[in-house]
Amino acid sequence: MPGRAAVKLKYVSAEPVVPDVLCCTSLTETPLSRTEAEDLAPVLAALGDPVRLRLLSIVAAEGEVCSCNLEGPLAKSQPTISHHTRVLQEAGLISGSKRGKWTWWSVVPERLATLRRLLGGS
Repeated sequence: MPGRAAVKLKYVSAEPVVPDVLCCTSLTETPLSRTEAEDLAPVLAALGDPVRLRLLSIVAAEGEVCSCNLEGPLAKSQPTISHHTRVLQEAGLISGSKRGKWTWWSVVPERLATLRRLLGGS
């Protein structure tokens, strides 16, 4: 599509490749291409679950959170938390660093900023 940057792949350490279609104009300014929409849908789907939305909010508010500290606030078991963190990580919204037997999670600020821009925020 003329005037739109090509889809760029984003690497988050050794994590899955996450397409970064959230790079250009807001969807309120220019319609998304089919490829952009297909790449964006999994990110929005990851945010469509209330547990994942709360989890992302907790991690963003704290800056960095150990998986072990998410059970209480989310009232979910560790396997359930692992599932939700994996989905958010695959969407490129959070990244984790292993410390001992636990993973510490933090948001990927660039990903949130580009998502905000795409949705028409500043």
